[in-house]
Amino acid sequence: MKVWLNGALVPAGEARIDPADRGFTLGDGLFETIRVADGRPCHLDRHLARLAGGAAELGIPLPMEAPEIAAGIASVLAETGLSEAAVRLTLTRGPAPRGLLPPDTPRPTLLATAAPASPSPAPARAVIARSTCRNELSPLSRLKSLNYLDGILARREAADRGADDALILNTRGRLAEATVGNVFAVIDGVLVTPPVGEGALPGIARGLVIERLSAAERPVTVEELMNATAIAVTNSLGVRPLATLEGRPLESRTAASELARMIGFA
Repeated sequence: MKVWLNGALVPAGEARIDPADRGFTLGDGLFETIRVADGRPCHLDRHLARLAGGAAELGIPLPMEAPEIAAGIASVLAETGLSEAAVRLTLTRGPAPRGLLPPDTPRPTLLATAAPASPSPAPARAVIARSTCRNELSPLSRLKSLNYLDGILARREAADRGADDALILNTRGRLAEATVGNVFAVIDGVLVTPPVGEGALPGIARGLVIERLSAAERPVTVEELMNATAIAVTNSLGVRPLATLEGRPLESRTAASELARMIGFA
């Protein structure tokens, strides 16, 4: 198995990340997870645009242009022979001396790896996280950063409570997102999702659902969630409906199938 590291294909066992890399020491970086179907990375232009936007906001220079990155991803897929896969693209600020202040001339690390696609998961049993919340006032809530500790804490809590996933609230006690995706709920017959200002990551699949299904963006309260008829979580790898929320049954199949069809995942 080979990976694409800083512009070159190298055996995975020989790929070396500097121990002083700020992505490792400080979580100073971004990533994209890209679905591959029939050998083609889905919505690659949107992923690369989001990566470039996040890098600009963090002040991390992209070491190469989008066509070169796309070619690197293609080389990894060709090497692995995978036609149904998930590609992980990771960008860090690169190695630097100790301290928080970034170096004046960073040497970014850019890595692409590919893994076989996972089977579609069963509808999830979900809870509302109590152990953590999303800070909708932080610019990091809009970036797909390497720091996923809020999601990890919420997912651990879900497991401890016998659930598969957790919905994370913001500091105002309203819905932000799930641990690894955006949330869409059918409330009073209308498909709604929290706006980015509520702490929702501007997900690729999220944008497609809003565009293609005219989903409404507005704040969502816990009371509304508990009265929703259907809830689904979207990310770039697919759509997962909720079977239950806090033990309350939800309609699961129809909503997820329609979302998946409109995004192009079905």
